[in-house]
Amino acid sequence: MKQVLAILALLVLAFLFAGLVPMASKPGNGAVGDYYATHGIADNRGSNLVTSIVVNYRGLDTLGEVTVLFLSVMGVGFILRRREGTPKYSPVPASPILNTGANLLFGSILLLGAYIFVHGHLTPGGGFQGGSVIASGVLLLILARRDRELSHDLLAWLESLSGFGYALVGLVGLVVAGSFLANKGVLPLGTWNRLFSAGVIPIIYILIGLKVGAELSTLLDIMIREPAPEGGGH
Repeated sequence: MKQVLAILALLVLAFLFAGLVPMASKPGNGAVGDYYATHGIADNRGSNLVTSIVVNYRGLDTLGEVTVLFLSVMGVGFILRRREGTPKYSPVPASPILNTGANLLFGSILLLGAYIFVHGHLTPGGGFQGGSVIASGVLLLILARRDRELSHDLLAWLESLSGFGYALVGLVGLVVAGSFLANKGVLPLGTWNRLFSAGVIPIIYILIGLKVGAELSTLLDIMIREPAPEGGGH
């Protein structure tokens, strides 16, 4: 009976909201989309037009996304934090294959993550993607060396300074160019398709990459090093 009622409720909702969802997209990008497509490269000098939109035109949205990620990590850390006096798991040593793989790949993974967010204004990628790659390298290291805990104080400082730097870049744009997170007029835009181009966009992506990498690494460490259940165990 409950399943029948659930299906009927879904059908009613589908009928009510059917008119609100467009079944076909209108031709063209709209006034805003046309402006982005036409002026994006000239305004920001970045090869990756998506970067210009996400970090410059819609930079406040990106700042909000970074804030949501920070609040999520804080919430998970609060829920899964180890209470004082709670025993820890006794970590099982990792296999030699995992240890060897972590030693060989950890540095390369960090370098790849840094490359992704440093070149975010030139190629597909950016701060979130590069930070996630760095966090995956940290996860590999945690799994290989389970008796070593990350320095949460260091990660917290890195995350805080990156977030502060992001907001500071936005305020500099407000003072210099008259709008928060403005790009034009703050730093030279440089030559198109060169590493030193796109004004403050590469700086913002570096800050986002460091912030996301620190936050996700902290989250992974908290989730893996959960307290042992009553009675001990591995």
